[in-house]
Amino acid sequence: MPTKKFVTSQVNSSLMTDLPEQGMEKADFIDDFKQYYVHLLGRDEHTSSPFYAGEALSMSIRDRLMERWKATHHTYKDNNCRRGYYLSMEFLMGRTLSNAMLNLGVTDTVSQAMYDLGIEIEELIACEQDAGLGNGGLGRLAACFIDSCATLQLPVIGYGLRYEYGMFTQSIVDGEQVEKPDHWLRHGNVWEIERLEYSHRIKFGGYVEDHVDENGKQRFCWVGSNDVLAMPYDTPVPGYKNGTVNTLRLWKAVATEEFNLDEFHAGDYAEAVASKIAAENITMVLYPNDSSENGKELRLRQQYFLASASLQDVLSHWISLHGKDFSQFAEKNCFQLNDTHPSIAIPELMRLLMDIHGLSWNAAWKITRSTMAYTNHTLLPEALEKWSVNLMQRLLPRIMDIIFSINASFMAEVAMHWPGEGERLRNLSIIEEGQVKLVRMAHLAIAGSFSVNGVAQLHTQLLQQGLFHDFYQLWPHKFNNKTNGVTPRRWLAGCNPELAALITDTIGNGWVTDLAQLKKLEPYAEDADFRHRWHAIKQAAKARLIDYKKDKHEGELHLNVEALFDVQVKRIHEYKRQLLNVLHVIHLYDRIKRGDTKNWVSRCVLIGGKAAPGYVMAKKIIKLINNVANVINADPDVGDKLTLLFLPDYRVSAMEKICTAADLSEQISTAGKEASGTGNMKLMMNGAITIGTLDGANIEIREEVGDDNFFLFGLTEEQIAARRHHYDPMAIINMDDDLRRVIHLLESAHFNQFETGIFDDLINSIKCPHDPWMTVADFRSYVDAQKRVEDAYRDKDHWTRMSILNCANSGKFSTDRTINEYNNDIWKLTPQPVKRK
Repeated sequence: MPTKKFVTSQVNSSLMTDLPEQGMEKADFIDDFKQYYVHLLGRDEHTSSPFYAGEALSMSIRDRLMERWKATHHTYKDNNCRRGYYLSMEFLMGRTLSNAMLNLGVTDTVSQAMYDLGIEIEELIACEQDAGLGNGGLGRLAACFIDSCATLQLPVIGYGLRYEYGMFTQSIVDGEQVEKPDHWLRHGNVWEIERLEYSHRIKFGGYVEDHVDENGKQRFCWVGSNDVLAMPYDTPVPGYKNGTVNTLRLWKAVATEEFNLDEFHAGDYAEAVASKIAAENITMVLYPNDSSENGKELRLRQQYFLASASLQDVLSHWISLHGKDFSQFAEKNCFQLNDTHPSIAIPELMRLLMDIHGLSWNAAWKITRSTMAYTNHTLLPEALEKWSVNLMQRLLPRIMDIIFSINASFMAEVAMHWPGEGERLRNLSIIEEGQVKLVRMAHLAIAGSFSVNGVAQLHTQLLQQGLFHDFYQLWPHKFNNKTNGVTPRRWLAGCNPELAALITDTIGNGWVTDLAQLKKLEPYAEDADFRHRWHAIKQAAKARLIDYKKDKHEGELHLNVEALFDVQVKRIHEYKRQLLNVLHVIHLYDRIKRGDTKNWVSRCVLIGGKAAPGYVMAKKIIKLINNVANVINADPDVGDKLTLLFLPDYRVSAMEKICTAADLSEQISTAGKEASGTGNMKLMMNGAITIGTLDGANIEIREEVGDDNFFLFGLTEEQIAARRHHYDPMAIINMDDDLRRVIHLLESAHFNQFETGIFDDLINSIKCPHDPWMTVADFRSYVDAQKRVEDAYRDKDHWTRMSILNCANSGKFSTDRTINEYNNDIWKLTPQPVKRK
């Protein structure tokens, strides 16, 4: 008897709908855990590693997400709703297990279930590898955004790359950063679902042919290319206790042919797998060092791979529902480009619509300009990506042709607006002329988008007045501000459960999804009993951070829990001015050595962050921090008055410990250089008080919390601009005895006695009149502000009141508010309550 062919569409619907719902009681989790641990993973009571218990629990949690994930998918499909797509080269997700339990509302139940089995839930959570698919604020912001989209029940898909190796693991050897591969997928990823059926083919190289079709229209065909397959892996993104589970789709690059058997049989074993290796290199490493031409090419390959795979995916889904009728496409879809990295999506969407789906240039351009929105994240001109035209023509010939056409159309538009202004045309052009012609990707992003936003009030203002001034004059309606935020689920409810419990006991739990409700805490800042409980929770968090430091980092250094925990954790960069922080530490050390310790406030200065592998000066700053720490921490005159510690391998799971314990939040970038910052928000939300310049989101933090609860210092952006042409750091040094002694200690090699000249470049940069970060210009103001910090910290009750008020006024800095603004002003999506069948 012939067997019937299995066809997915013919599967009895009862197979999909008649499954019982997964239970949410303690006994249900215990039963599922045992099933996975014993029958799937094959483990028993003799297994010593907690890793497998963590896997079994994660599978049990994933099952609950899966049924909600499917229900979300069907809700969006049935409602034929408008959708958003968030394209980002980074998604710094961190660990998933604890966040998934929190958002499902089962943390206490699961913790008790594991306890009944003799397992500490914290041990299982700690076993999970951080998904290090980002470098810092950009990637962590993307992770917070998709969390808020799910919590707000907005139909948004995140698109990124599934890097085999994430941001490198940082270790410190002889005070210097050493990068090691972060093979976060070594043991697989229990949270992801491989979706081979949605793979797409990505073109590289080759050439363009043109022909006239049967309707007499000129058509272009990209041929002779070396293709790579984009294979998707989906990760669930649960909303907070609302049944919504959105999708983060990450693309892996694989060869179209993994193995050339003829080459193998001929004895050329390396060549037999050459195409496989070349393809997989695209998603092998997050941000390859692009100081070489090969590195630049790989970065461009990554960016185009992300854009093309994601757009093909969206168009395939559209065609499956609507055929090749794109008349309503712009009404139903919106793409948000997270910085310039994915801006190549603009010409790629044009290519797909014209070359593959037959639309005219005008129709494709109308759709593109109506669906693309661009977020800028930097005020540093050197950080705005530019690619050489020659590289583009060789690697992406059809894309380069389309960019030339976009630019020609754009230049005609500019010339009509400003007739005869050749200089303005050159300034605005997407193509930068010169010995080496370059494609200005930020200009492409602005020209091809209907919305351009900055990420803090000052940042957006400076974009409009400076970096993109001509664009703003041309299209003022495109520009808007969307101040960043962080998700309160991970960054307060999840990472600081003791403080979250106190807040909930006091004002209810509505704040978890409406952070503005934290404002209700303000009156309790005057309640002595509440302050006492708040202070006790903060001290317990500091004790836990000390224990974490002992577990994770070598050395017998003692940290004083009563000391001021002074924290600066962020990417190491000159504009973020970790160097200014070190100068202040040296100043405190100098005071101790001179006996100037009356009314001394003990201080633990904690600095963490990674330097880009090719960023020499940032690496020297790390070396200086560690050398200064070695001297200070070993000096018996110092004792516990002052401690300096560099925390290696800063990442999401480390920040979850650090932000709960911080007393002082260092946000000391040169005014006008930081776009926004989000670490400042995480620290504020957990009760740290900010010392900072008027830069990025610091301005709005100060507006929210008030000047009395913020330690302001430094020149403003306008003052820096006015002083830049006559900046004389040597005069400043010579006029300030404290600063002069600090520089003398550096120049006398007090911190590098056996490493002659190692810090000369740093010292010279401080003394250089062309120092773009103007470090010493803010030294005296910074020292004075730090004295105000000490005066405030001496009165622990007063400090606790300030801490409470900082938390109480952090409501603005939730990504729920940010995403609502994106949606109201840009995306125009309708929330979709999920229907469970």
